[in-house]
Amino acid sequence: MCGICGELRFDGRPADLAAIARMTERLRPRGPDHGGSYSDGVLGFGHRRLSIIDLSARSNQPLVDQELGLALVFNGTIYNYPELRAQLRQKGYHFFSDGDSEVILKAYREWGEEAPARFHGMFAFAVWDMRNRSLFMARDRFGIKPFYWSRDGERFRFASSVQSLLAGGEVNTSLDPAALHFQFTLHGVVPAPRTVLEGVRKLEPAHWLRIDAQGNEQKGAYWQLEATRTDAPRSEEEWVEATHELLRKAVRRRNEIADVPVGVLLSGGLDSSLLVALLAELGKENLHTFTIGFEDQPEEVGNEFEYSDQVVERYQPLHHKFLVPNDEVLRRLPKAVDAMAEPMFGQDAVAFYLLAEQVSREIKVVQSGQGADEVFGGYFWYPRIMEDTEGSCADRLRRYYFDRDHDEFLRMVTADFRGPDYTGEFVARKLAEPGAEECIDAVLRLDVTTFIVDDPVKRVDNMTMAWGLEARVPFLDHELVELAACCPPEIKFRSGGKHLLKAVARGLVPDAVIDRPKGYFPMPALKYVRGEFLEFMRDILDSRACRERGVYERKYIEMLLAAPEMHHTRIQGSKLWQLALLEYWLQRNVDGTR
Repeated sequence: MCGICGELRFDGRPADLAAIARMTERLRPRGPDHGGSYSDGVLGFGHRRLSIIDLSARSNQPLVDQELGLALVFNGTIYNYPELRAQLRQKGYHFFSDGDSEVILKAYREWGEEAPARFHGMFAFAVWDMRNRSLFMARDRFGIKPFYWSRDGERFRFASSVQSLLAGGEVNTSLDPAALHFQFTLHGVVPAPRTVLEGVRKLEPAHWLRIDAQGNEQKGAYWQLEATRTDAPRSEEEWVEATHELLRKAVRRRNEIADVPVGVLLSGGLDSSLLVALLAELGKENLHTFTIGFEDQPEEVGNEFEYSDQVVERYQPLHHKFLVPNDEVLRRLPKAVDAMAEPMFGQDAVAFYLLAEQVSREIKVVQSGQGADEVFGGYFWYPRIMEDTEGSCADRLRRYYFDRDHDEFLRMVTADFRGPDYTGEFVARKLAEPGAEECIDAVLRLDVTTFIVDDPVKRVDNMTMAWGLEARVPFLDHELVELAACCPPEIKFRSGGKHLLKAVARGLVPDAVIDRPKGYFPMPALKYVRGEFLEFMRDILDSRACRERGVYERKYIEMLLAAPEMHHTRIQGSKLWQLALLEYWLQRNVDGTR
């Protein structure tokens, strides 16, 4: 796990090494163990390393292979690198390190743009080909690792965070109206390649990008998710057995491919509890687990200790439990917002930030349960969409999922930011793509390949890497996802959803954890906004910066401030928090860089 950045000039001038140094320094939290740089005329790389595999200096980056004429910066983990390494050795390649980074270099020289499809893991990387003066970049199938870029007539720059790009300077920071529409319709999701800033874009998951020194560009997809029943029918028992086998394999890989101990973020829900159980099933000893909770509100309990304690009692891991008071949440909120590569509306972003701080004091790698609900159908809106037969598939998704309909968005923003229904058009187009058998198959595929990338997955990466902590997400193992995508909905949604995981967990996880209502990472103070939290948000939205930015209509702000607890989204997010968070993120991360 690391932070990467770089620049490729198109005008023949040397890469701006001072800008790359600033960009690299901004990535220091992602890689506290080592910093390095590399330049080759028009090309410059920066890298910050978090040492997980091959802890020696031989795997420090940028990694340069003069024999092959290649240089690399890489963020992530390739879980099948030992197998790939063996294949490449048979082809005559020689290795000077023991890590996964060097495997990427050799694989690229051998297979070119087809190499990413052979990688099993999470990754964002850039390879400089010294011979043909071109830069090749790729991102993993589910965008677990970030890759942001900016481009003008003189240069192309990339980085692991928006803040790193901004540190390099000369980025257009005006707001993108289409991205704002996505942001406020899809609870913080802005699908790639857009971001809320006009001058910053991101590489799409499962894509590669090649740019040469003249600025010529090529791009392609190396993987697509099929959600059809093309294989021979399976019984329910066979689906459960296949799921158990692939999940066990995913968990084992994410435990074994590390030269440091691996723990688990234990929320008290089914998914993380199942990870603990499977690691015990695999014989893992001295497992560290971590749970965080917050103050209760009258409407909602602020922790899930009732359930996580049962898992701890059964498996006896080395458990760490933290309870964070609300005044601590408010005090630490600014730094959590600073760690967001893009504005994040999910209330658990701050929770993950505070949890990661504690975890990083004990361990460097954890497994986390993100992705299970999207892959296996755990959210309450999925059955509603499946049972609704009125209108198009896009209409059904809109009714149960969108935070705001287009008319409300137009009332929320000022004239400069009004436009067509960008979100509705995008969703309709994506849901209509071939390779999905039923509407709900298309919805789940869109969620796991697009929405999840810029909501829980990005949240976990940003908040853990802010503390030099690597989070691994076995439920997003692509082989497991491919299996689940083909499962018939009538099986997937039994037992109130996530039937396959509940069946796997039965006997391994306490029944109370399996049969409990679906929970969410609780942080009630950002959902039921009152007291100091309300005043905090009022100050942001009444600030001079907010008024001068002129994004929101004042009438809409005043409506939310008058009764914040009456204005929740369809999936129970606070609309007031959403407005305040975007404005606060811009003030913290953008205003000072103009």
